[in-house]
Parts: sequence; structure tokens; C-alpha cells
Amino acid sequence: MLLDLVFPRRCVVCGGSGAILCATCDGALKRLGATLCARCGTPTAWPVERCRECSGRRIAFARARAAVVYDEAAKRLVGAWKERGQRSLARIAAEIVDGVVARPDAYTITFVPADHNRFLERGHNPAQRLASELGARWQLPVVTLLRRRPGVERQRGLTLEERRRNVRGVFQATAPSPRAVVLVDDVYTSGATVSAAATALRKAGARRVEVVTFARAVR
Repeated sequence: MLLDLVFPRRCVVCGGSGAILCATCDGALKRLGATLCARCGTPTAWPVERCRECSGRRIAFARARAAVVYDEAAKRLVGAWKERGQRSLARIAAEIVDGVVARPDAYTITFVPADHNRFLERGHNPAQRLASELGARWQLPVVTLLRRRPGVERQRGLTLEERRRNVRGVFQATAPSPRAVVLVDDVYTSGATVSAAATALRKAGARRVEVVTFARAVR
């Protein structure tokens, strides 16, 4: 295309020309393996039901799974996707998720709603776009089931406990929830946001909420 000749595509991770995510950087993204905490999905040395990260916590979701480790390469990809308008990365992220995460046993996909101001800044909700792409691959309907209370402080820079307090009660259901639902977000950092969203879904009738994200912070 003429546009590609004038403005050649560059990899959002390494800056090389040719593709929005080059094959080398795609292969370098650290896929999460099979040895995980059964509940929160963090990598573990051997299979466990609850790991140190989630043991003793009240978590509203049944389990969480992600495709890649949220390392520097994944951060560059997510940053381009969320903050620099590279919306086509949602399709690439969904392809990676579909190759790593097994299709959940659920009836419906929903997503974590964006903060209104950040939605206006970005012009899109990355979690919603990822949910739409996964819905097409997994042949599941994608439905808006949640809204987000405005005026909540950003999670970035907060401690784990501050993150949990910050999002407590921030989500409300907009409709009755199916009994089994997939909740999609772009990144799992502490689990506070998706757990708060899962709480709202359970209050609306969900009996099992499975969280799926593109990337996951690993401590």
C-alpha cells in the first residue's frame, strides 16, 4: 500500500520496520505455561490450588488466566495499544491469548469497563476490543454487563492494599448476569480490579466468573 511506503510500519516493541509486531518480538513474549496457581494463574514451581499471592484473600472470581508475562516487551505492546491508538493490536493480542488460554466453559463474555475520562482520552476501551476479538474466536456473545463509577483514582503507583481499597464498590451491574461468564481485561496486575468487577457480576447472578487477560504481572 502507498501509505505503508510513505509511513512504513514499525514494530511497537523493537521499532524495526515491516510489521506492527515483528516475528522476533512476538516469539520473545513470555507465554505463561501450564504450571500455574489454579486460582489466580500466577506461575508456580509446581501446581497449587492457592499460591502465596492469593492465599488468604477473598477473591470473587473462580480463576484467572493470562497469555504472557507483563515484562518490558509486553508493556511496550500494551502501551502502544492503549495509549498510542494502535487498535489493531487487539486482534494480535487475542490471537496470542487464544493460543495460550483454553476456551473457558462459559456462556457469555463481558469486559472491565473503562474509566470515562480515560475512554475519552483513548477513544476506545482496550478490554472491550479484546473481548470482541475473543468472542469471535470462541464463538461466545460479548455483552456489556458492568458500569464503572466515575472519579476513581488511577491504580498506577498504588500499593496492593491501596489498589484493593481504591476499586471496592466501583463497579455496578447493568443487567442480570449469566451463571457462567468470562470477564476480560488487558492486564492483570494485582487482581484487585477484576475481583471487584467479578463481585458486581456475582451480585447480579453469576455463579462462576473466569478472568482472562492478555498479560499478567509476575512477582
